[in-house]
Amino acid sequence: MSPSLPAAAPPVGPTTRSGDPAPRGRSRVRDAVVNAGTRVTLRTLPLLPEPVKRALLGFRSVTVDGNTLDTTLQLLLAAQRAAGIGGLVSSDDVAVSRRQLRITSAMIPSSIVTDVSELTIPGPAGAIPARLYRPATPEADSALLVFYHGGGFVIGDLDSHDELCRLICRDGGLPVLSVDYRLAPEHKAPAAADDAYAAFRWAGEHAAELGVDAERIAVGGDSAGGNLAAVVCQRARNAGEPMPALQLLLYPVVDVCSETRSKTLFADGYFLTARDMKWFTDHYLEGASVDRTDPEVSPLLADDLSGLPPALVLTGGFDPLRDEGNRYAEALRTAGVEVDLRQEGSLIHAFANFFPLGGDSATATAAMISALRAHLSRG
Repeated sequence: MSPSLPAAAPPVGPTTRSGDPAPRGRSRVRDAVVNAGTRVTLRTLPLLPEPVKRALLGFRSVTVDGNTLDTTLQLLLAAQRAAGIGGLVSSDDVAVSRRQLRITSAMIPSSIVTDVSELTIPGPAGAIPARLYRPATPEADSALLVFYHGGGFVIGDLDSHDELCRLICRDGGLPVLSVDYRLAPEHKAPAAADDAYAAFRWAGEHAAELGVDAERIAVGGDSAGGNLAAVVCQRARNAGEPMPALQLLLYPVVDVCSETRSKTLFADGYFLTARDMKWFTDHYLEGASVDRTDPEVSPLLADDLSGLPPALVLTGGFDPLRDEGNRYAEALRTAGVEVDLRQEGSLIHAFANFFPLGGDSATATAAMISALRAHLSRG
């Protein structure tokens, strides 16, 4: 069931990317108009009372599999449809899609103050850019979260997830090391995983210098970043190296081979589309040294999931990745791994990035950070 379209909704997103091949040419005028509408939408939604949102939606709700879509996100999706936006990826041109994501991310000005510093980490193919966030009153020998951004291994960067990392740092009371790993198609799998693992190992080796407890270094990420966090944990275990204290998996990509009910139900109209996922996977794996069945790509397909770090897993009820995330949590639990699975039924893919808009996204993200802090506490 697709979200209803309110006539008054302003557009959200850059340009049309329909089910047909997207044209290379783009209208700068149209982009400017749509981006202006996006800016208005993102700044207006947090201010709208719930009754106003419901009225704009014609008092219609969207219910699938017993879950009812969050009103704020329903309005956001309806606005996206009004602008003719087909999904997360704005253009078949990789550079254009990356640039548009940066533009959209910058439309919500940062309101969270933390101590932020830029640094580089030695990687297998050169320096890896990273960003270190510290709380205003850092705890001595605190836990650390090594964070990997989402974006299908193709788009996304330090800036696209800056606000989320600031929130985790401030409200979680712990430093966050955000890693700008190599992206496809310039760097095929497993380049991203190589960088992710190198960053985790570097954090452990430099724990004293970072002022953190080497025994409480967690890895985490959203979507593709969740994939990398899961892969890092499996690599560390397989190599007999120190493992992360926790794996934070936000609606992770863990199986690019299997079709699931959620991939069918939410193939279009819920932000991340089937076409987006194919576009990401093709760029990441075509010409790669590993294939889609390799646990370095699909960690759910590993022969053995025992002995891995505890996992905090979040999935969204309207996310095409819902079922594989839930399956990974269950597979970990069956293998004897401690799992805290939180199924956020009213939410879509990438909901943690939408926390500034309010609604259930903000509530779920706040609860996630509280759980993260609890899992990494000394007690």
